[in-house]
Amino acid sequence: MAQTNNIGKVTMMLTAVAGYCDTATFVAGDNIFSAHVTGNFITFAYQMITGSNINSWVKLLTFPVFIIAVIIGGRLSLKAENKNKVLLAEAIILIIVGILAFTWHLEKDKVFMYTIVMMTVFALGLQNAYGKLYSKETYGPTTMMTGNVTQASLDFGLLIAGKFSAGDALVSFKKQMTTIIGFLAGCILGALLAREFGLASIILPGFAMLACYFLSAKPQVAA
Repeated sequence: MAQTNNIGKVTMMLTAVAGYCDTATFVAGDNIFSAHVTGNFITFAYQMITGSNINSWVKLLTFPVFIIAVIIGGRLSLKAENKNKVLLAEAIILIIVGILAFTWHLEKDKVFMYTIVMMTVFALGLQNAYGKLYSKETYGPTTMMTGNVTQASLDFGLLIAGKFSAGDALVSFKKQMTTIIGFLAGCILGALLAREFGLASIILPGFAMLACYFLSAKPQVAA
């Protein structure tokens, strides 16, 4: 009997962490996306034309931060004996973010608040690098859902055409739903806790990433 792998659990945790952090920084960090950073183009453009925020230019800083994180994450993954060390690095950064935010009154120091948000962007950049380099370690992209929703829609179309008897499509559909449900659950939880506790709530996905690291580090044997 082959050992059951943990890909499903890892996928669920990674997508939940990404959805949580993305929403938490948006709610408590001046509408900045930390996982799906291209969304910051939209908020920057909107705030620029409406003049609703004189600090809208800060959103553009997420891109160099993200790029640097991906480069470092790629190097760390390829050089480390355990490729999952990049997930451990993400976990440590998110825990530090939560501790710093908890011990500092961010509403009184915008520079520190933006620093906390950029640290979160950096952490999620590491996760993006991991997902791109080791795509077979998860059921799909974990930081953005457009591709997963597209695949789930294609699979659902095949299931309808085959009267829900298409085996491969059903397996793929279940995998995509794991990513989508995980991300949505993370978004909802991130919104609720960020509203109550601000950026300090990011400590929770930090500990979740620790669990994800240990799960992904377990050896996996194909059936």
